[in-house]
Amino acid sequence: MACLTVPATVPSPAEDCEQLRKAFEGWGTNEALIISILAHRNASQRRLIRDTYARIYGQMLLKSLNDEISGDFERAVILWTLDPAERDAMLANEALRNWKPANRTLIEIACARTSTQLFAVRQAYHALFKRSLEEDVAAHTTATFRKLLVPLVSSYRYEGPEVNMKLAKSEAKILHDKISDKAYDHEDLIRILTTRSKAQLIATLNQFNNEFGSAFNKNLKSDPKDEFLASLRAAVRCFCCPERYFAKVARVAIEGLGTDENALTRVITTRAEVDLQLIKEAYMKRTSVPLDRAVAGDTSGDYERMLIALLGA
Repeated sequence: MACLTVPATVPSPAEDCEQLRKAFEGWGTNEALIISILAHRNASQRRLIRDTYARIYGQMLLKSLNDEISGDFERAVILWTLDPAERDAMLANEALRNWKPANRTLIEIACARTSTQLFAVRQAYHALFKRSLEEDVAAHTTATFRKLLVPLVSSYRYEGPEVNMKLAKSEAKILHDKISDKAYDHEDLIRILTTRSKAQLIATLNQFNNEFGSAFNKNLKSDPKDEFLASLRAAVRCFCCPERYFAKVARVAIEGLGTDENALTRVITTRAEVDLQLIKEAYMKRTSVPLDRAVAGDTSGDYERMLIALLGA
């Protein structure tokens, strides 16, 4: 469930562009006007605004925004204004240029998107960076992570509901055997996690739990400091319970020593049109604090107002 609030009657793209142009003119930028427009338009409406702005004013809207605003507010507005596939492509490229094993951005993009969405991300990556996402993942990640991440971002999973229970049972045993041997990067374990449909993978993980008496992810906690094991757990959570996964990302971003603005912005801008309402509910259940109140208490200014608008508050 999305949180985005769009007015019942939406002005034409030309009218929105005129108002945005007014927000940029004069001695000071009217940040509130920018938020009132862009934070209340869906992806197709934002694309029309960008196209119309370029046609009328001969300048890219993203360039105008970049010239007029700055800091965390700028990052939130720019990421939100991008098409979802463009946004993911830019986030993936940013994660690869500053590659760290603890960065889960690639896991999120590969595992919390549909097959069609992930394919669109790969196409956007081609267009923006003149390289494939797969080759950049292979070039910038280290051996063990490369074995997991290249097939994850390359995957085009079946999206149907069909499940083969015989296969689920046999592959649950394979997963158990590899974990028992601490062969966490074994090709069979990687193959199952990176190729099976969501329905088939969930059936396999349920079979694992039923047959061996504990959840798959609980068996991946032998070393809490092992980032590869953490990446495997993140992949499973993005498949099986994305709202709880992203609620935790938001919680860690807010509750840590200093706010992790990049993580918080990533969660809200990438999920506002997807399942942010479910994320808010999961956050509330875990912390007994509404997510919008937590965000308001940990951010400020126009950045806070942009995130609160996307949260539908």
